[in-house]
Amino acid sequence: MFLIATLLFLSARLTTAGNMNSFAGVCYGRNGDNLPSPAKTVSLYKKINVGGIRLYEPFPDLIVSLQGTGLLVAIGPRNEAIKTLAEEYQFALNWVKTFIAPYKNVAFNWITVGNEVIEGEIGRYVPQAMKNIKAALTEIGNSKIHVTTVISTAALANSYPPSAGVFKPAITELITEIVSILSSTDSPLMVNVYPYFAYASDPSHVSLEYATFRSTSPVVTDGKYQYTNIFDATLDAFNVALEKINHGSVKVYVAETGWPTRGNDPYTSVENARAYNQGLLKKLTTGKGTPRRPNVPVITFFFEMFNEDLKQGAVEQSFGFFDPNMAPVYDMWNIARTSNASPSWVIWTMLITRLFY
Repeated sequence: MFLIATLLFLSARLTTAGNMNSFAGVCYGRNGDNLPSPAKTVSLYKKINVGGIRLYEPFPDLIVSLQGTGLLVAIGPRNEAIKTLAEEYQFALNWVKTFIAPYKNVAFNWITVGNEVIEGEIGRYVPQAMKNIKAALTEIGNSKIHVTTVISTAALANSYPPSAGVFKPAITELITEIVSILSSTDSPLMVNVYPYFAYASDPSHVSLEYATFRSTSPVVTDGKYQYTNIFDATLDAFNVALEKINHGSVKVYVAETGWPTRGNDPYTSVENARAYNQGLLKKLTTGKGTPRRPNVPVITFFFEMFNEDLKQGAVEQSFGFFDPNMAPVYDMWNIARTSNASPSWVIWTMLITRLFY
């Protein structure tokens, strides 16, 4: 009872202060023909002590295995379903009743309506699909789940320096409609951030140190803000872009980020992947946000759990922390136990995020 009371007291204190610990999850996909069973997969998530999992579509067998684990879950419909979700409320209600409602002991926290679809034909259906999913959640009595969408850095017309961040004119009206919904429901905008691609496409202007959290001094100075890594600079470009459409209060969370270990030498390597991912995890354990939003920790999902052999090309097949036989590609997750943060930082985050966010 004392432990429970202490947790509730500290949770209330953090909520009152408007603060929370950092959070890290890992994305899970199934583009492989030799992946572990759902039970073994969920066991591995628990073993590495991360707080959450992102699913790109509903996998009922995996969802069953998530029951009672406490892992926070981000889940989305397939992109192909978005148009129907927008046009037919009953379809949205059936989706929620099929994939959310039956699993009372799964900690669904976010439903991501669309993964990088805003600039395509499907994009215009996203706002109404979000509204229908939210209404369906309310109808089944689960309105606390956040409904959002995921966009890529390609949504920005400019991101350098961060103060120049702005959405592309062609999608600004659509983005504004989406973030208006997010603002009204206190939900985050989710983005995919890949410094690897920025570095690999322009290594003469983007340093490896800046891309992989190994810079020890500011690389970019933008007014009063200084940046030692692309990750923070990119997120602040999104923050500025949101401010320019009068929605600067909407939080920006990261739905995907990672670094491949092979397929494009010398840019891909175990060393570079380890440096980037461990550098980011170390940042997250500090609980600090970006230079423009230092008190807003960035909930982040790493990409991804397993190397998936059915993806196209060696690079896309090589973002995983583990091979399908569950052997680690490199040592990654012990940093959470050896950093200055409490060994239970993920547990604190899971509790606070689930109760108050």
